Amino acid sequence: MPSTSHSGILGTIGKTPLVKLDRMFPGENAHVYAKIERFNPGGSIKDRSGLNMLLEALRKGDIEPGRSVIVESSSGNLAVGLAQICRYFNLRFICVVDAKTTEQNLAILRAYGAEVEVVDERDEETGEFLPNRLRRVRELLARIPHAYSPNQYANLFNPKAHENTMHEIVEALDGRVDYLFASVSTFGTLRGCADYLRKAGLGTKVVAVDAEGSAIFDQSPARRLIPGHGASVRPALMDPAAAHEVIHVCDLDCVVFCRRLVGREAILAGGSSGAVLAAVDKFLPRVEPGSVCAVIFPDGGDRYLKTIYSDDWVRDHFGEVSHLWKG
Repeated sequence: MPSTSHSGILGTIGKTPLVKLDRMFPGENAHVYAKIERFNPGGSIKDRSGLNMLLEALRKGDIEPGRSVIVESSSGNLAVGLAQICRYFNLRFICVVDAKTTEQNLAILRAYGAEVEVVDERDEETGEFLPNRLRRVRELLARIPHAYSPNQYANLFNPKAHENTMHEIVEALDGRVDYLFASVSTFGTLRGCADYLRKAGLGTKVVAVDAEGSAIFDQSPARRLIPGHGASVRPALMDPAAAHEVIHVCDLDCVVFCRRLVGREAILAGGSSGAVLAAVDKFLPRVEPGSVCAVIFPDGGDRYLKTIYSDDWVRDHFGEVSHLWKG
């Protein structure tokens, strides 16, 4: 078996920049810093999760290059990260996506040599694709020899990867982080960050940012337009004690704050980044003057050009709302 060390392109995962947002919240006297995860080679924070899960499976001998078949469900970002990692380690990769996955992401997956299974029917009970995606994964695992699923929704090496994410933030801010805002989906990022804070004995207040219509924190599942945060099924990794507070954000707020971010800070970020900023905006009146707030931007906006950053798409779904970010 080859070494599970990760030189080459995989060695660039992590150590992403932390950027102070000077213009996003004018008039506020808190300091807001953003961890820009689009600088990972696969374009998102999910590179960290994917690499950590597969390195552990390689270390334990659960998978073998040239023989094993990796099967995973993803709405986009983990799919791209795993596709690159599997190509590097010579692992066949089958990704189960759904009808909301963009043509751009599908093209990236195929460029890496991944095989794509598209689920185009929604679950009758929740109205979402995720339950049917997970069902398809189980079918493929039962049918394909030497198949293995990292299972990002329950694999503890998903949050384990983000203990290092939080370490990078704390180190960059010289140990002072009063508040952390992070979006939730598999619960890997937030749980890993919270685990690090507990182990380090830091008093950082953790704010979970969830989508309206997400089932993670006991809301009734409802259809959502913006992928990447929220879930129609509560993930096994969910730890209620990881967050001190939860803020739910609607699809329109994701769009508005993504548009404000690119207008004010020239940062093109994805939908869950807009959600996090919307949550910060709601929370800032309660923050003590001079507080240091860290936010995590999971991915970039280049994969949302036909949705969040398309005037026609926004108008079709929300009407004429450009006044909410202009001026």
